[in-house]
Amino acid sequence: MTAQTDTQGSVTTVYKVSGMSCGHCEGAVSGEISEIPGVSSVKAVASSGEVTVVSAAPLDEAAVRAAVDEAGFELAGTA
Repeated sequence: MTAQTDTQGSVTTVYKVSGMSCGHCEGAVSGEISEIPGVSSVKAVASSGEVTVVSAAPLDEAAVRAAVDEAGFELAGTA
């Protein structure tokens, strides 16, 4: 189940991240994912556990998983 939208040269993907519970969590996850090359925008929402990522091309899930892990959380897959 992949939520991926291809729009005007960018790809929007919604990931599920478990363990986020506050604004600090959102910032940590957003900060790590935004360092992945090609990422132009990240919006994490702790209440839903969803992280919306806009990138120039589809991202390698292993890179996203590593970024989320670095922030101290677990990637549960795509929404």
